[in-house]
Amino acid sequence: MRSPARAFYERYQEMGSHQGAPQARPEEPALRRLIADFDLAHARVLEIGASRAAFQDLADGWVGVDLAWAAGRHARKPFATASAEALPFGAETFGGAWSIAVLEHVPDPQGALEELCRVLKPGAAALLAPAWHCRPWAAEGLHVRPWKDLSLRQCLVKLSLPLRNSLWYRALWALPLRMARELRYQLRPRRPMTLRFGRLTPNYDTFWCADADACSILDPHEMLLYFLSRGWTSPSHPTLRSRFMVRHGAIVVRKP
Repeated sequence: MRSPARAFYERYQEMGSHQGAPQARPEEPALRRLIADFDLAHARVLEIGASRAAFQDLADGWVGVDLAWAAGRHARKPFATASAEALPFGAETFGGAWSIAVLEHVPDPQGALEELCRVLKPGAAALLAPAWHCRPWAAEGLHVRPWKDLSLRQCLVKLSLPLRNSLWYRALWALPLRMARELRYQLRPRRPMTLRFGRLTPNYDTFWCADADACSILDPHEMLLYFLSRGWTSPSHPTLRSRFMVRHGAIVVRKP
């Protein structure tokens, strides 16, 4: 029996199959830099959450994995149907990897990172670009639905969205926690840190908007600390300032 998540993404892929060949995506320049910087053009690389395999031609040894079986219809190279938390590959199999707009949809993102660490070879690099800081009200589509369709509770939440979306309000909550987590890392830099993330209830019935189906609220600073505390490096955010101030975009990490 398929899980609700798998059934949802199978439907998503079925709808996409009527839209023609997959198109280039905004992340392609960053992926090309990753491939050039770490000499991955002819290496075996893994894309976690390959969807319609839009990036399969960037590397000769591309391998895709996705929760939805239908996602493999566009793949002309090796493809597996599996979750990010249980990759069907041996240890130290890949010279590089990437995952774009996927990890926020994984119920156990730390489990996915553990699997990524397991399947990458020493010295391998990975580019990770989930949708950071997914909003808890996206599952209900509160910011796109008309007021007349909402309950009193939902109206009150919608009324608060301009405040809750403001940069200063988010910084008020995020910066003290980042300072505490950074201090923890600085005091014990070789003690692996648990990935801190927020849990969301995904909506697999109505796709109100992007990330209505998200499971996790992820912070790029937190993910960087997860890797750095395990001895990895970050070519994209090599300094304390760059990682502490990170807000969005891809992070690149490299296995020792």
